[in-house]
Amino acid sequence: MTEAATTDVAVLLSIGRHPVSGRARRAATDAQALEMALALRPKRLTAIHAGPAADADALRAYLGMGLERLTVLVLPEGADPVEPLIAHLRRLAPSLVLTGRQAEDGEGSGMLPYLIARGLEAAVVSDVVRIGPSDAPASSASMTDLVQALPRGQRRALTVTGRLIATIHPSAPPARASAFGPARRGVIEPVAAQATADLFLSECEHRPWRPKPKLMRVKRGGSALDRLKAATESKSGKGQLLVNPTPEAGALAIYDSLVEQGMLP
Repeated sequence: MTEAATTDVAVLLSIGRHPVSGRARRAATDAQALEMALALRPKRLTAIHAGPAADADALRAYLGMGLERLTVLVLPEGADPVEPLIAHLRRLAPSLVLTGRQAEDGEGSGMLPYLIARGLEAAVVSDVVRIGPSDAPASSASMTDLVQALPRGQRRALTVTGRLIATIHPSAPPARASAFGPARRGVIEPVAAQATADLFLSECEHRPWRPKPKLMRVKRGGSALDRLKAATESKSGKGQLLVNPTPEAGALAIYDSLVEQGMLP
């Protein structure tokens, strides 16, 4: 990616929920997005969170990663954050906006990056695992080179021109640990914002998510041995053949396959 495309980067951060305890924490893919933004070393890095002011303490884990300041767009409980974020990003006009794949709390539809991209008239690329320097000798100042994750461990190289909204895949480089000292010294800057109520979310029922048990399809008829085989045997699906892969490529292929089958979040 050219230097001009990394001079102004914004990162959208949300508050996650621990899958076991339910305690507020930094969201996993949002932390990976911040890690990727810090690795780019932009001239201006803006971290933004939109939500109630009472959630500010849970955001200090992001400050512990090396941020000096985090902007909080203060919204009422149950408000829709899309329009305030679009208005704020329109004033900042960053060349690159990084965000997580999906919120761990609230509606969690994964539509926020696409709605913001439509409001800013920007390109959007999902499941990014790497943003690196451009290999083109005479690339434009607004060109961005990135790598996108595909199912079963595959990767695709892309080049995007203009303003870009990128969501981060869980197989991207992991986020660094949060240090206590910088987390306490960092500044959380509240900014008042106007927002409308999220009518869809207000009508939803909130309860802890639990995976539904999968029903076993057992063939009727035949002998007892045939019915036992039908209940215990697993059907072989289409896979990807890797010949002498590197340990990293093999691990990524296994991880993506487990995610695709719903065995990992």
